Amino acid sequence: MDVSLANYTSWRVGGPAQFLYEPADLAELIAFLQELPMDIPLTWLGLGSNTLVRDGGIPGVVIITQGCLTKIEVLDETTVRAEAGVACPTLARFCARQGLEGLEFLAGIPGTVGGALAMNAGCHGGETWNQTMAVETLDRFGVSHYRTSSEYAVAYRSVIGQPGEWFSAGHFRLTKGNKEQSLERIRKLLAHRTATQPTGEPNCGSVFRNPPGNYAASLIENCGLKGKRIGQAVVSPKHANFIINEGNAKAKDIEALIQLIVDTVKQQCHIELHREVRILGEMGSN
Repeated sequence: MDVSLANYTSWRVGGPAQFLYEPADLAELIAFLQELPMDIPLTWLGLGSNTLVRDGGIPGVVIITQGCLTKIEVLDETTVRAEAGVACPTLARFCARQGLEGLEFLAGIPGTVGGALAMNAGCHGGETWNQTMAVETLDRFGVSHYRTSSEYAVAYRSVIGQPGEWFSAGHFRLTKGNKEQSLERIRKLLAHRTATQPTGEPNCGSVFRNPPGNYAASLIENCGLKGKRIGQAVVSPKHANFIINEGNAKAKDIEALIQLIVDTVKQQCHIELHREVRILGEMGSN
C-alpha cells in the first residue's frame, strides 16, 4: 500500500499509488482483473514516460506493465506480436534483427508498446498505427478482445477506440528488409536523439504536440523560455519541448511550468499548445 510512483516514472516525481500491482504475465493479470471489485479505480502505467503523476498520488490500483507483459513473437513472415509492456526500442531492434522493417522509429520512443498504441506515438516520419493491423485488449472484467485497426479512429497523437478497454498486445504488419540497414537506421536515429535531446536527465519525452505547420520546440524557444524554471523543473536548454527534473522537482512545479509555457505561447504567438503528456492523480496537500 501507498507505494511511491516516483521510481516508476521517467520524470522521477509523483505521489504514492494506493495499491501497486505488477503481474507476472498476461494470464496472471487476467485473473487479477476478474477478481478486482468494480468499485476500485484502475490505472495502467508502462515505463512511466509521457506521464506526470501528481504529488497527491493515485487512488485505487495502479497496474505496472514495465518488466512484465514483455513477450514478443513472430506470427508469420511479416507479422510480429508484442505485449503491452515491451519497451519500444526493444521491439524496434527485435524486428530489425528479424530482417523486418517499418518500426525502426520506435527506437526513439521512450515508452512501451501499450503507451505507443494508446497515443499513436511516432517520430522521424513514423507512427505506431501505420504498422498496426490489430490489437488485443482487456476490459475491466478481465475479458480479452481481438480488434482490428479499422475499429479505431486514429490521428496524430490520438487514438479513439473502445471505452473501458486497455491494450494488452499489438500485432504489427511489416515488410521484409535488410537486417544491417535497419540496425544502421536505428543507430543513426539514437545518435541523433542523444545529440538533440536531454536523454541523460529525468524527462518525459516531448511535452507538447506539434501544432499544424509548426514545431512546439520552436515556438517555446522563440518565446524565450529555454532554461525557464519553476523550482527544479526546467525547460531543457538542449530541446525546448522537454522539461527536465534537475533533482528534486515536484510534480506541481512541472505542471505549473507546463501551464506557463501554454499561456506564454498563446499570448505571444496566438497558438494554443496541446500536451502530449497525460496528467494523472490528485494534487498534493501543499
